[in-house]
Amino acid sequence: MADFIRIYEENPNPKEIKKVVDVLKKGGLVIYPTDTVYGLGCDINNTKALERIARIKGVKLEKANLSFICEDLSNLSDYVKQIDTTTFKILKRALPGPYTFILPGSKSLPSVFKKKKEVGIRIPNNNITLEIVKALGNPLVSTSIRDEDVVLEYTTDPELILEKWDNLVDLVIDGGYGGNQGSTIIDLSNNEPEIVREGKGSLEIF
Repeated sequence: MADFIRIYEENPNPKEIKKVVDVLKKGGLVIYPTDTVYGLGCDINNTKALERIARIKGVKLEKANLSFICEDLSNLSDYVKQIDTTTFKILKRALPGPYTFILPGSKSLPSVFKKKKEVGIRIPNNNITLEIVKALGNPLVSTSIRDEDVVLEYTTDPELILEKWDNLVDLVIDGGYGGNQGSTIIDLSNNEPEIVREGKGSLEIF
């Protein structure tokens, strides 16, 4: 049975944020709101938790396409190779925001990601997510909560998410209704921005 806690985005309660972080540090899986759709995440440094996410997705961990949710751009060098000024300017202009950027992975990635040539970086414009990552002290590894229903694609109601995921995760955050449009994915691994998937967020800034 997953815990279900309400956190308000305008003013996230530090006690509730601590509860979430405690679950993550113990290797728990958490469903949380972002500025796009609800995400399923765990601590980037917990291999067992990462393996649980891969099992849920039905793929091997090395092959799982997961995003790193960061607090800001300051620790980017821990996860991606040195980026040029143009790329950095694009990131600075777009983040925090509803974008996932694919960048070349660095050698200092956690061991399970060592074979990854590229990684997806997200800094969502959502206070709940940012406060969790800040309190955790390192990124969350995340994947979107998809719905089997082709029409729906994403579940937006936290109570319905709890119903469906109750036995698979440790905690579901009710941060209000989520969006039903995923992030726009931009590949910046070859310096020139390439749109991989058009989702929420304007393309004009590119």
